[in-house]
Amino acid sequence: MPLKPIEVNREWHTAGGNGPEGLFCLGDAVENLDALLPEYEGKVKLVYMDPPFMTGDRFFMRVRVGEDQWKKGRGGMALEAFSDKMSREEYLGLLRQVLTRCHRLLSDTGMIFVHIDYRAHPHVRLLLDEIFGEENLLNEIIWVYQSGGRSVNHFSRKHDVILFYRKTARYDFNIDAVKSVPAQPKPNHMRRHVDPDGRVYRSIKTNGRVYTYYDDEPVAPTDVWQDLSHLQQKDPERTGYDAQKPLALLERIVKCASRPGEWVLDPFAGSCTTLEAARRGGRRFIGIDRCPLTVNIARRRLAGADYGIELPRSVDAAPACEASIRSGVGFFHVTLEGFDAGIPGLPEGCAPMDAVDNWSVGYLRPEGYRVMAEFARTRKEGALRRELAVPVYGGELALCVGDVTGRSFYYALERI
Repeated sequence: MPLKPIEVNREWHTAGGNGPEGLFCLGDAVENLDALLPEYEGKVKLVYMDPPFMTGDRFFMRVRVGEDQWKKGRGGMALEAFSDKMSREEYLGLLRQVLTRCHRLLSDTGMIFVHIDYRAHPHVRLLLDEIFGEENLLNEIIWVYQSGGRSVNHFSRKHDVILFYRKTARYDFNIDAVKSVPAQPKPNHMRRHVDPDGRVYRSIKTNGRVYTYYDDEPVAPTDVWQDLSHLQQKDPERTGYDAQKPLALLERIVKCASRPGEWVLDPFAGSCTTLEAARRGGRRFIGIDRCPLTVNIARRRLAGADYGIELPRSVDAAPACEASIRSGVGFFHVTLEGFDAGIPGLPEGCAPMDAVDNWSVGYLRPEGYRVMAEFARTRKEGALRRELAVPVYGGELALCVGDVTGRSFYYALERI
């Protein structure tokens, strides 16, 4: 049966917890940070941001359309994710507004990591010194990688800079959380020994004292990170979003600068890597991004979490959508029968239903649309699952379809 479109601005995903563990806000960073201040001021433990770098380029997301592209892991459409064509004045004006609000949101024990490259580094460093205080700079972390081409006109640029600041001297930094056993000991001039338990250690005598260091003793990273690789083009972790950072990088930052149950914020969430790292580590999270494609990424990467999505009012007319419902024991079985978003430029051979990236069924509540069952295409399950089972509750049933361009459409479902 044809479904009636409805307007929804809040979507809640429940995985059996006591409420949302996190929040994703689609829209402008400054506007959303202003909206967060009344509730979250002074409550955020960690801010990580990977803002534009003043490259002058446009960045895209390779979007997979239909079962075949998901199985092959190749995207058939290149859709713009964001434009990095701001002037220096516009860029620094935006960052000033974002950083000022992040400073207010951080707790007194909180910290901020700002990920940039050689273009923005000197300007952003001065901005952070101004807002956070130059005495609160803790590190300029150098993240070294080897991916990309090689230059013949200058030394190849193979590192980013991550500026690490505390808010106050009361900051809560946990270096032990990111210690690891080296893959192999570094060459050195110390004497090698083996203790009675078979453990290898080194020793050196200095000023009459003997110092020993075991090869399998966990050590902390320095401020040069060479052990975390950039994502390769065919890495299974890739979402298709340009400028995506590896999960291991964000997990290190989340672990050392926050603890389970604390809030982690990313105001330029992009590929949602920060949000996934926070969720995996038992942290609560807030992400903001203005690119609609990030909503589809969030639904996929945060599957199984309790979280909410805040959406701006839609200006797009809802496409025709058809679904059927049959009753079972304790469940409604909802079948998505048809959806045609009318998207121009779909890859050759794609049918209208191939444009469905994800869909869900739930109930309308005063706080918004409560998701009870959902499906999103993945490499393991690229074919569209057409039926979802929803527990029988009181209230109005609703359905949401997310298309490959990142638009979300909501419809009322009438029970038979």
